[in-house]
Amino acid sequence: MRDWTVIFFTLIIAFVLTLLPMPAVTIWFRPAWVLMLLIYWNMSLPNRINIGFAWWSGLTMDLLNGTLLGAHALGFTIIIYFVNRMHLRLRVYPLLQQSWTVLLLVGLYQLILYSIQGFVGQLPGSHLYWFSAMMSALLWPWFFRFMRDCQQWFRVA
Repeated sequence: MRDWTVIFFTLIIAFVLTLLPMPAVTIWFRPAWVLMLLIYWNMSLPNRINIGFAWWSGLTMDLLNGTLLGAHALGFTIIIYFVNRMHLRLRVYPLLQQSWTVLLLVGLYQLILYSIQGFVGQLPGSHLYWFSAMMSALLWPWFFRFMRDCQQWFRVA
């Protein structure tokens, strides 16, 4: 039970970080906190944090953001499917290589969202849209270490 409490608490923190207001200039540089958290937990606990959990998190993200229902859910589900397929390899990658993988995964997630937004005619107004993937990759080593320390501290297994 304690494991799920820690996982949900970190998910709530990721939602809050995602929804925090930011100045208009820096909004494009916000990392994909929820997706990074899902990637970490799926790498660490693939049997608990799976595609269903990613889908649920995506629907919650859609409701909180007020976006098209199912857009984030589809993106999270596809990315966590790939992470789940290669979680054993991702665990042994050095942090730099994990960062490159996070860059590709978050970039794919953004491409999925971009495509959905294009279908409904609501494309982002700036090419800075893609910087979120770069920020996520840059922050990944520190995020990974922090989450690993939290996992060890709270003995989540």
